[in-house]
Amino acid sequence: MSTTISVLDAVILGVVEGLTEFLPVSSTGHLKITEGFLDIPVDDPAVVGFTAVIQVGAIAAVLLYFFRDIVRFAGAWFRGLFNKQARGEFDYKFAWWIILATIPIVIVGILAQSLIEGPLASLWIVAGSLIVGSFAMWAGEWFGRQDRGERDLRLVDAMLVGSSQILAMLFPGFSRSGATLSTSLLLGIDRVTATRLSFFLSIPALTGAGIYTLGDALGNGGVGALPLIVGTVVSFVVAYASVAWLLRFVSRHSINGFGVYRVIIGVALFGLLAAGVLEA
Repeated sequence: MSTTISVLDAVILGVVEGLTEFLPVSSTGHLKITEGFLDIPVDDPAVVGFTAVIQVGAIAAVLLYFFRDIVRFAGAWFRGLFNKQARGEFDYKFAWWIILATIPIVIVGILAQSLIEGPLASLWIVAGSLIVGSFAMWAGEWFGRQDRGERDLRLVDAMLVGSSQILAMLFPGFSRSGATLSTSLLLGIDRVTATRLSFFLSIPALTGAGIYTLGDALGNGGVGALPLIVGTVVSFVVAYASVAWLLRFVSRHSINGFGVYRVIIGVALFGLLAAGVLEA
């Protein structure tokens, strides 16, 4: 028996994914809350697979938006493989840093899959993580010097920021974007550079998650191809606009407001769960 996600559900979830994937508000948390209101089982492997697959639409938006940067990094990486002198270029090093910084989340994702798709998929976890993640973001804004740009980045920065994505994977609601931005700010990285780094780190992490869970979403008991296609396309369109907006926003404003929003949503979610309006 397949898991029921209608085309309308897919459109709604695609909009939620596109809006929230790169904002530090937790796309996974918002998707699970939305699934709860739509009476979709949040811990069903097919549903978990669906939400991971439609993230690929958001990643496609990043690939298109940063196409020139990605081509530059990829070109430098390939040149460096065969040219010793090219290995001194920042773009070559940066490309390697993104690859290496993705390894920790891949390892933990494979080892902790049963937890991620099981007990950690609870809306109680989402509510708590939304609130706790807000304090991490406020700490980043409060203590971060923000005096380091993209050319000041080092391997250790990329590894620490990349590893912070594990928090969002294990605790839905913490937010991958929120975790990477908070960590970057605490390392003294400026807000725009932190946001760009978060975008580039999202490409291998979310693409890999989508491919890895594609079988659950399409296999026996899966949601079917049409909802997946619709959700992914909608996610792409909405995410592209979201990426452009966020980069403009962080160049002029702090991320403290997102923290306030997260606390409000987290407290409201606790209330809805306690009242029995939503099932965990």
